[in-house]
Amino acid sequence: VVWQIAARRSTYQKHGKHSVLYRVRRRIEQAKAQMRAKVEHPFRVIKRQFGYVKVRFRGLAKNTAQLVTLFALSNLWMARKHLLVAGEVRP
Repeated sequence: VVWQIAARRSTYQKHGKHSVLYRVRRRIEQAKAQMRAKVEHPFRVIKRQFGYVKVRFRGLAKNTAQLVTLFALSNLWMARKHLLVAGEVRP
């Protein structure tokens, strides 16, 4: 299995912008970037908003529980705008 994580733009730009191969490669890279952004965003929230950068040695159960809690909180953090709008009192 060959894993191509992210292709440099120059690798598929050399085919020419009007080529079919260029458009296919660009769509593939765009799909990978969209998936990567969805996956990496909760990690950014956990690291920046909650300051979690290291795993402490407390045991597997406690570390797992803390990570599950942090990911649940990151989901709330990312949905906070929608939740605040839904909680407003409307006339």
